[in-house]
Amino acid sequence: MKVTIIGAGNLAGHLARALERAEVAVNEIYARDIRKAAELADDLYAAVAVNSLDFTRSKSGVFFLCVSDDALESVASQVLLPDGAVLAHTSGARPLAVLDGATSLYHGKRVDCGVFYPLQTFTRGVPVDFSRIPILVESEDKNALAVLTGLAKRLSGKVLPVNSRERLVYHVSAVFSCNFTNHLWALSKEILESEHLDFELLKPLITETVRKMMQAAHPADGQTGPAMRQDTRTLNMHLDFLRDDDDLIRVYSTLTESISDWHRLE
Repeated sequence: MKVTIIGAGNLAGHLARALERAEVAVNEIYARDIRKAAELADDLYAAVAVNSLDFTRSKSGVFFLCVSDDALESVASQVLLPDGAVLAHTSGARPLAVLDGATSLYHGKRVDCGVFYPLQTFTRGVPVDFSRIPILVESEDKNALAVLTGLAKRLSGKVLPVNSRERLVYHVSAVFSCNFTNHLWALSKEILESEHLDFELLKPLITETVRKMMQAAHPADGQTGPAMRQDTRTLNMHLDFLRDDDDLIRVYSTLTESISDWHRLE
């Protein structure tokens, strides 16, 4: 099995390297900017950098669309694939149906579509262990689903077939768990540094919070703090400190209300 990666961003890089480690040959790397494709291809065994979406002569059997969600339709509508290829996007939120238009170009050639979504956050230069990453796969074609599932199992011990709605729910939840949480840490650092105080002092607290969550039957079981306790005086002191920043007040008030309502109903 040979594969082609369409895209040269964070996910493309991590996926290409993980596939090679699993002895899956990466045949081509595509990027509009050939220099970006070449940078990633140079880090692989025998991949070739390309900036054309015409893959009709490619020897690859699977083509991974590792592009932004907003670019999926545009790229899928331009890509040309060999007969019998599998085209899979890697988005957590976009449905399988976003690729429906891709097969209209092939004039009798069979191209099967699917989804191959690693449920993880990826950052350039930060290694990840793919064996621990859940990979969610989807296709309406049995052969394509089997091919994508087989590739996923070469990378990960946790492979799940899901439909587009289920994958969207996982993605929404992941945004709460990852993106929103990371943003709150960033806000915490800004609050402290505005007073010339040290964010490093919060890291043991963050570590313990994550540890408790990982071990709890439900994350809410580890909730602490003034919002859960309905500690009005402390909450008002916090709001008074934040009074000059409307954005922080909105974030603080919204989360405080959510926590208070949750634990008031217990």
